Amino acid sequence: MKVIKIGAAWCPECVIMKPRWAEIEHDMPELKTEFFDVDENPEIKAKYSVDHIPSFIFFDNNDNETKRLRGLVEKDELINTIKKLQA
Repeated sequence: MKVIKIGAAWCPECVIMKPRWAEIEHDMPELKTEFFDVDENPEIKAKYSVDHIPSFIFFDNNDNETKRLRGLVEKDELINTIKKLQA
């Protein structure tokens, strides 16, 4: 599974989410994640039709989008989402 994280350095919610994701990435090293800053990568915002940051887009092994979460998300909800999508 792959997760694309989209945010910005100036975004307070993105700053809050960063350590939550760091813990998950540490505990789930098999999870492939990539972060894109909308100011440095404006094409990503358009490519994925992002209308809110932070956004977290989940993909299956065939690169099909399977889920999208936006805004502040509790760590437990992220973990549960990942586990459901991996099942």
